[in-house]
Amino acid sequence: MATRITILGASGSVGSAVADVVAAHPDRFEVEAVIGGRDARALAAVALRLRARLAVLADGEGGPALAEALAGSGIASAAGETAVLEAVDRECDLVVAAIAGTAGLRPTHRALRAGRRIALANKECLVTAGHVFMRDAARAGATVLPLDSEHNALFQALGNATVEDVEAMTLTASGGPFRDWPAQAIAEATPEQALKHPNWSMGAKITVDSAGLMNKGLELIEAHHLFGLPAARLRAVVHPQSIVHGIVHFRDGSLAAGLAMPDMRVPVAHCLAWPERLDMAVPRLDLAAMGCLTFAEPDTARFPALRLAREALEQGGAAPTVLNAANEVAVEAFLAGRIRFGDIARLVEAVCTHEGGGPAPAGIDEALAVDLAARERTRAYLRQSY
Repeated sequence: MATRITILGASGSVGSAVADVVAAHPDRFEVEAVIGGRDARALAAVALRLRARLAVLADGEGGPALAEALAGSGIASAAGETAVLEAVDRECDLVVAAIAGTAGLRPTHRALRAGRRIALANKECLVTAGHVFMRDAARAGATVLPLDSEHNALFQALGNATVEDVEAMTLTASGGPFRDWPAQAIAEATPEQALKHPNWSMGAKITVDSAGLMNKGLELIEAHHLFGLPAARLRAVVHPQSIVHGIVHFRDGSLAAGLAMPDMRVPVAHCLAWPERLDMAVPRLDLAAMGCLTFAEPDTARFPALRLAREALEQGGAAPTVLNAANEVAVEAFLAGRIRFGDIARLVEAVCTHEGGGPAPAGIDEALAVDLAARERTRAYLRQSY
């Protein structure tokens, strides 16, 4: 029987990789619903390609354009926040959670219905409300499969071992476009420069996060919730080739690593078919041709965002929620040309220093309230200082 899936964030970069895997195995998957943000034409194209039963835009004003793009196809359409949640409620076996930002928090949490699998690519579910999300997933009997390349590599490398067998876990970072740049040049980098990632094709926000290593810091927080390891046992290293994605260090001194070419279709295929494997026409890794794989400690003096994220993880409570909210506002301001690249970390640190206390959110509404308050405070800092 085919696996019925719903794709949250179907028109984004992860959604595109999901569509490629599904299209390559039409006998294995049926698409119940595809959900996008604002781009009606892009979402309609995905829906038509995958023969989805329903397409939904989060932007309510885009409903007419989506309906027009799907006219005569037999694919139902809807728009608005309520329509998104109703789409998530439709029967399916697996939900791919790839909506970027806190906009994905409520619909992904809604997807935690008994027996479902969640292929999780939305960082904010775990950074903003990790305790709530993993607690409610356990209560609902849902299986959370990590879809980010690093966490998926850790998941595969862990295999049948238990967390008690694990001494540490290491996530790798490419180092981004500024890996070899001096601190002053990084501080003054433009959005165009920050968006030139050397290895991955991603959305603007995550690409900027990667350039400053904030993305790796957020991934450490995710790993804490996914695998239950404390901050002291979670590491990050710079690995420019992006071939080794995650390493599990076992207590007997052995290591297991997840290696693959930097192609999101690899972790996507693993999550969609889990616990089975799919044949995939993706580039194969040739270690002899690669010749050399290098690793280095990250420089938190040049990339302070990684330090800030680790400090938030160590502090716990609401600190990661505040960190994420402040960073989203700061990155948005950078992309709009209001602040310099170096101001992102300075702004985030200022907000976290004054607003980062308090207990961990006890529910989704509380997490979103903390997030909103932190965003408002960050915008106030922006108005005062820039």
